[in-house]
Amino acid sequence: MKMTRREWLRMVGVAAVASAMPRSLQAAIDYKKQVEPVIREFEKPMFDIPGQVAAPAIVESIELLRSGNSYFVRTRSKDGAVGITGTKQINDFIPIFTNLVAPHFIGKDARNIESLVDSVCQANYKLVGIPFWSPVAYVEQSLFDMLGKMAGKPVGEMLGGVVRDEIPVYLSGSDRILSAEEEVDVYVRGVAETGAKMVKFKIGGRMSRNVDAYPGRTETLLELARKKLGDKIILATDANGTYDIPNAIRIGRIMEGLGYAFFEEPCPWENFMETKAVAHALDIPVALGEQHSSFPQFQWMLENDVMRIVQPDINYNGGLVRIKRVARMAEWYGRDIVPHNTQTGAVSVNILQFASCTPNAQPYMEYPWRAPRQTPSWYKPDFRIVDGKIKVPKTPGMGIDFDPDYLAKATVVARIEKSNASGASSGSGTH
Repeated sequence: MKMTRREWLRMVGVAAVASAMPRSLQAAIDYKKQVEPVIREFEKPMFDIPGQVAAPAIVESIELLRSGNSYFVRTRSKDGAVGITGTKQINDFIPIFTNLVAPHFIGKDARNIESLVDSVCQANYKLVGIPFWSPVAYVEQSLFDMLGKMAGKPVGEMLGGVVRDEIPVYLSGSDRILSAEEEVDVYVRGVAETGAKMVKFKIGGRMSRNVDAYPGRTETLLELARKKLGDKIILATDANGTYDIPNAIRIGRIMEGLGYAFFEEPCPWENFMETKAVAHALDIPVALGEQHSSFPQFQWMLENDVMRIVQPDINYNGGLVRIKRVARMAEWYGRDIVPHNTQTGAVSVNILQFASCTPNAQPYMEYPWRAPRQTPSWYKPDFRIVDGKIKVPKTPGMGIDFDPDYLAKATVVARIEKSNASGASSGSGTH
């Protein structure tokens, strides 16, 4: 059968491409071997986890558990080591957790946790933000719990060494529902019952374009808090992005006159230039960082004196590895770091482990308080505030002892293992 010219050219072309392909691929492989990827200063590894955990810790499964309104992440290694940690909010983030984040860690050696946190971001860089970084933080902290148990060390010791074994806390948690008078009374009782030496109040209206919760509430609260709590209690505020530049400066001047310690998020959090203008106009330190998860943004804000107190959230920022890097960056610029925190009890242990091993963590860590609470019976320790301080758990891992009977009754919302690590959940049930 005679071959047409077109058929011959098609055959020759396909053969040429096929023969060239291996050489192209090999050239790419050789190139990657010769070129070292650029690692920016603030992204350089900080910890020698393999030096503390001798055996590989290959991640076999990651589960999301639910009991009532509480969620937990449980990780298991191929050798049977188990880590478990509570989560902050996750309801809206479950698909990201199940389909994108947890599968990335399956089959990997958890001792390489720093590079794993980096590579899960690299694989999903267009999605980064609170809904992405929170699931990463929950998996990471569960893995740290597992690694700490394997090493026989608390996480704080693994992340640089323990420099303090109890953490002074400041009380927070206002939600702007109560009147100024009622709100101040809540924290007068809180100081009396906990021995706390510092309180932070919510002011303004929360991203409200200068509108207060009700007319005059902020000014009344600021003056009444100082009057009722006295000069021995350190006071601070959080505006949650309420003000423009003139009103932020006006409120800041009132706080300066009353001796307040810092002014958190005076302007909308994304508006660096407005916050910078306020910070440069006032003597009271500005705190910022709760919503941020970008290292270059933190670097820019530090270089431009946007804030004097660096305030990332451990979960929103992606976990302990990433917040330790922010702390390192803050230290380079001579700044303190005071993580944002809205959790109490077992879920708050991350801020205690972080503060235990971070020299430039400001003495007072944030701890919500509304009224005396009954400590749940399904975990230990009780995280009681005594003389304004909470003891850092010294047991291996994150330091929480969960009741196994309680966990046995939890619903398995998702289980990710090698067979379904492409992202599909293995379904729900009980364990």
